[in-house]
Amino acid sequence: MLNDFGIYVHSPWCKTRCPYCAFNVYVEKEADYDAWIRSVQRAWAIEEPHFEGTAHSVYFGGGTPSLTPTSVIERLLQALPIGSDGEVTLETNPGTIQPDGLRAMVDAGVNRLSLGIQTFNAAHAKRLGRGHTIEHANQLVRLANSLGFRSWSMDLMFALPNQTEAELAADLDRIIEVSPPHISLYGLTIEPNTPFDRAHRRGTITTPDADVWRRMYDRIVGTLESSGWERYEVSNFARPGHRAVHNEAVWRGGHYAGLGPGAHGFRPSGERTVGPANLEQWFEAPGPTVTLPSAFEHAMDYILSTVRHVDGLDLAVLHAKTGHTLDAGVVDSLTATGALRRHRNHLRLSHEAFPIADGIVERLIDGLVAGPMDALPT
Repeated sequence: MLNDFGIYVHSPWCKTRCPYCAFNVYVEKEADYDAWIRSVQRAWAIEEPHFEGTAHSVYFGGGTPSLTPTSVIERLLQALPIGSDGEVTLETNPGTIQPDGLRAMVDAGVNRLSLGIQTFNAAHAKRLGRGHTIEHANQLVRLANSLGFRSWSMDLMFALPNQTEAELAADLDRIIEVSPPHISLYGLTIEPNTPFDRAHRRGTITTPDADVWRRMYDRIVGTLESSGWERYEVSNFARPGHRAVHNEAVWRGGHYAGLGPGAHGFRPSGERTVGPANLEQWFEAPGPTVTLPSAFEHAMDYILSTVRHVDGLDLAVLHAKTGHTLDAGVVDSLTATGALRRHRNHLRLSHEAFPIADGIVERLIDGLVAGPMDALPT
């Protein structure tokens, strides 16, 4: 059986909306999980003919999926074609699930947690609107370590409003102490039309400038790598054997079904899908909008999804999938400056270039050309 796709399931509800959040989430006292699971199953019935075999991973994202009743997660996992060794990840926020609930999630088939901790600093957690105490965060870490999950990850957010480098160092000390198998790193971005955006424009919060941001990022990378974590994507670090199966497949250009309001998917046919973002509309008709990207758009997507990963961009695969290659002058300029390392048909970010990956991606996309591989010298 084929086992080369993942499934993303979006659970849109949260207890509160964080002031920096621009995701498709809803704050409701009584979330309608019965309607949600019915619509997820209907959405999968639409996607199922486009995927063959079993899924290597299921990822419950949100929102706050750990608010979902265990019985609903269990029913859904029984309905989806998950491989016998498939990774099943549940995004979990401190204070949203009790120890018995997490134990029940293990029994239901969840084998990996992604913990939305962000920081162990009480003042910054409050400013971020996380809705949990530091004791909640510490309790969740202890549970993740003790309940038999295959793996678990925690989010670390940096460049927070008014954050000092000493406060970041304290967070790193705590991370080393609890030693999560996987760490996802997020530099705070001020998203338009969020409370943080309005506060930033008023001047009531400030964020670190570019030089401080870079020092913070470099400090995180240096600390984690010297302590045994491998950076395998710009913002993701793992102990050996603990890379995220679902996310890594996406970063390597893999296919996945997207189920849930506003969820994106990538079919093996090359079609891109996105479900209705409005919750009520999605309840009524969960079928996605389907688009077939042009060859150029497909090439752009492939660069976006692969360059940030340590394996980098395979030019032969890019050409085989899209009929596009890269302008030799663009490649030469990026390799000459040391931003990219080239080995035959592979382009990889240098160690120093990971913090500026987005800019390099833009340069590569600008250098896309339709034509034969031999247009690019070896």
